[in-house]
Amino acid sequence: MDMQELTIIIADDHPLFRGALRQALNTVAEQPHIIEAGTFEDARKAVRSQPEADLMLLDLAMPGVSGFSGLMSMRAEFSSLPIMIVSATDDGATVRRAMELGASGFISKSSGLDDIRSAIEAVLAGDVWFPSQGERDAEEDPAVVELIERLKTLTPQQTRVLSMLAEGLLNKQIAYELGVSEATIKAHVSAILLKLNVDSRTQAVIKLGKVNMAMVA
Repeated sequence: MDMQELTIIIADDHPLFRGALRQALNTVAEQPHIIEAGTFEDARKAVRSQPEADLMLLDLAMPGVSGFSGLMSMRAEFSSLPIMIVSATDDGATVRRAMELGASGFISKSSGLDDIRSAIEAVLAGDVWFPSQGERDAEEDPAVVELIERLKTLTPQQTRVLSMLAEGLLNKQIAYELGVSEATIKAHVSAILLKLNVDSRTQAVIKLGKVNMAMVA
């Protein structure tokens, strides 16, 4: 990879931490093309405008998304884009679930500049980078393991719809946000319920919450 032509998207709603990540990136490459996004929707727009981006650094909690919904949605929609999670919540369960849901790496917001740079360099080189605790631990709850596998079967649009259901939006509101008909949203919801093996949208949201429960808001 030519480090002089890197395109990296920083998706985080804290300007100070975006600045810290930018500083780290400037030590990885001389003049990387860095795009900053303060909301999840801006992050999605950034990837769509830069389909050949080399890396995304994604906060787990930012306006428009919370928990692992953002990672799931990005992985589903942009399957070839390496995504590193950056989070203030860095316990073993959170790191492990980020791995299981397709992240290429995990950076704790308490990490020093050298550690952040090393993690980014590893992922840009094609490796994965996670704190050792997350690598050692295995998911102990079989129900969560099964749920994560079911969540992975959702299409990008179904993942977005599930995330919006979790935010409390009605079908009509989701249809408006996504620019589709309400009937289309109803079809997506039906498919989500089938894939998650639940009977109602409330149960689907509860299932999603079980994956996010390791995180501290």
